[in-house]
Amino acid sequence: MKIDLNLLPVFIAVAEERNFTIAAARLGVTRSAVSQGIRRLEDTFGTMLVMRTTRSVNLTEAGERLRTSLSLSLSSIDAAFEDIASDSTPRGLLRIAVTSIAEEFLSGPLIASFAAANPAVTIDIVVTDEEFDIVAAGYDAGVRLGDVIEKDMIAVPLTEKQREMVVASPSYLTACSAPLHPRELVHHQCIGWRPSPDVAPYRWEFEENGRAFDVAVEPRITTNDLRLMLRLALAGGGITFAPEETFRPYIENGQLVSMLDDFLPHFPGFYLYFPQRRNIAPKLRALIEHVRQWQQPYA
Repeated sequence: MKIDLNLLPVFIAVAEERNFTIAAARLGVTRSAVSQGIRRLEDTFGTMLVMRTTRSVNLTEAGERLRTSLSLSLSSIDAAFEDIASDSTPRGLLRIAVTSIAEEFLSGPLIASFAAANPAVTIDIVVTDEEFDIVAAGYDAGVRLGDVIEKDMIAVPLTEKQREMVVASPSYLTACSAPLHPRELVHHQCIGWRPSPDVAPYRWEFEENGRAFDVAVEPRITTNDLRLMLRLALAGGGITFAPEETFRPYIENGQLVSMLDDFLPHFPGFYLYFPQRRNIAPKLRALIEHVRQWQQPYA
């Protein structure tokens, strides 16, 4: 393999500064020249070395290996280059940030089947509802609802359209009559959700005659754990609100009862998202293809 050695200082500057503009100033060239240099280097290797968005720059696993290789003796560098460029087998650590309400992804079978098909990939999944830049935090990909994913990300459908449901147990509804309109929820014992203690509880969103509105239910119990919300509702602890796929099995077996369905519209479902489309690492490419095959009807 023939490497343009003039590109290595560009890569080192980006790796150290984690910012294309600052790297360009350090090298005395334009930001465009730095971007083109990194792209040429990635094309040479055939894999992404730097993940970049409009907000942050971070090294991929291959990029970290290259940076490490540049500290080796010259006799070892050629071997390191060949290793990076020829390694098309999905391998290494795959880090994914997943929202807690992505039931389809977190249910088990999708991840288990991907792991079985890619034994050289180690998977680290962090379940979090905080909104942050996955590139800056060192993640390869994320899973979220489609309407909250940044526009500069590539998104692959994971589910069909979703909708929220309002549910309670039969025992709760025996003691308290079911609300006929969402605004009546303020008179009920509700089980609410919020992503963290310093954030107000999520306002329950509805639609009537084509107009969206929300209700601040002032929940009696609030948590950041969807499973706890489900368990409390099953135990007769009140009315709660979450995506339909979370409650569907319990509605079908009669443990929960849905309400206010006419006020609950559909919205974009869950997506696997990641930066860029060019020179994607084999481990991430394998996950993308696995998700596409898993949910092909929604693509």
